[in-house]
Amino acid sequence: MSPQTMVKGCKLVAVLLLWFGPAAGDKHTGQTHEAEHQQHATHITHDLDEVVLVIQSQKNSYHARRGEQRKTEILQQAPEHGQQVPVVLLLHELSGYEGDWSILPVLPLLSASYSQSASWFIFIEEETRVTLAVLLQVLHRYDASEEWFLGKHLNDNEASIIHHYAFSEDPSSFGYPDPAAGWALSTPLLQKLAERIKHEHLKSDFTIDLKHEIALYIWQEGNGPKLTAVPEFCTEPRDDCATTFTTYMPNCGDPVPKENIFVAVKTCQKFHSERVPVVKATWEIDAEFLEYYSDVSDASIPSISLGVPNTERGHCGKTFAILKRFLSKAVPKADWLLIVDDDTLISLPRLQRLLRCYDPKEAVSLGERYGYGLVHSGYSYTTGGGGMVLSRVAVSRLLSSGCGCYSDDAPDDMVLGRCFTSLGVPITHSPLFHQARPDDYSETLLSLQQAISFHKHWNIDPVAVYKHWLLDTHLRDEL
Repeated sequence: MSPQTMVKGCKLVAVLLLWFGPAAGDKHTGQTHEAEHQQHATHITHDLDEVVLVIQSQKNSYHARRGEQRKTEILQQAPEHGQQVPVVLLLHELSGYEGDWSILPVLPLLSASYSQSASWFIFIEEETRVTLAVLLQVLHRYDASEEWFLGKHLNDNEASIIHHYAFSEDPSSFGYPDPAAGWALSTPLLQKLAERIKHEHLKSDFTIDLKHEIALYIWQEGNGPKLTAVPEFCTEPRDDCATTFTTYMPNCGDPVPKENIFVAVKTCQKFHSERVPVVKATWEIDAEFLEYYSDVSDASIPSISLGVPNTERGHCGKTFAILKRFLSKAVPKADWLLIVDDDTLISLPRLQRLLRCYDPKEAVSLGERYGYGLVHSGYSYTTGGGGMVLSRVAVSRLLSSGCGCYSDDAPDDMVLGRCFTSLGVPITHSPLFHQARPDDYSETLLSLQQAISFHKHWNIDPVAVYKHWLLDTHLRDEL
């Protein structure tokens, strides 16, 4: 059978599933789920116009374009099957509030705007592909008048610091959705969550790992539903997938030359002999321009003292001194500034590949995005341990604004985030940066990625971690 015939056959099967509903799917992988949920099938979603798809887009120009392209691809499918079109929304356009990326703040708006006409709300990444015919077939299996939380199941293999060591006795007992595969809420559940958001205060002001925190909020300590695993919510492609995922490392052309990235490593005297050698044994070789900034000058490294004493907590004073030095004539001029800790492990060749998607003429703040107080009026920031990437334009705008540290030991990443938020510079997220160690993340999730960074040397061999997770000798040779 030719590839063209196979494709046509798959499309025909999808159309038949769409037209004839669950009965046409008895022999595909949804059979078990159909039997399980047949007793609930009193309110079936029949039309695509009962589906709201929310693309978790970002304000940065590259991501906004990718979100718009994904929206167009989805909408083009509906007429092929003679169906009404679903509602497709770009998250970054919904309200103008930067904190909408954390989902909970935008639920009341979604509920007020669409819950009277919609049965389902589906959340997908910019790089998640959707097959509408199969998606509708999947939704047929679940009673949309009940509370459903659907997605691809992930779980922790061991207690994780990024999840505040939740379910430490049995980490695998709690499931949360893989965002690359998409996840879904039935309208009754979304309405319930929207009302809770209006009247409840969250237990933590911090948003650290959205997918896990969303699942915890929905579960509500056992009073709400757990995630229901749906096999058709996929990352690896199969014939029966409603969603599939492309990549977190898109091909946008030639990698950024290494001389266009200036690397600043924050260290201090007490770690000169412990952490700096790890950097030199792993990723320093891939940097064209790199300087170590410490509280003392040490010619053996060499390190540079910026005249800011070492602090035990945040390092705002040191970071702002680095920003000023980056714009000065003391260092080579580069488009991008990368600021990392001395216990950050990073792949610079992969960073060069990622940065090719971004315009250095824009104000860009890129890394792993965290949030503070986002439900009402907070701000986002690029977490420092995973690496903070700033365009020269962003650094220039920040310093010329006068925004700065309230103390030398203020948390530098949070201060930068607060400043950029006040300036209207979006915090751009990439899940390839990691604030913690590989063991603190789902192995399934990491298998999808070409990770750019990890952080902390706790209970690991950092050189071994670097070689296993971050070293690509062929990329180093090509660059």
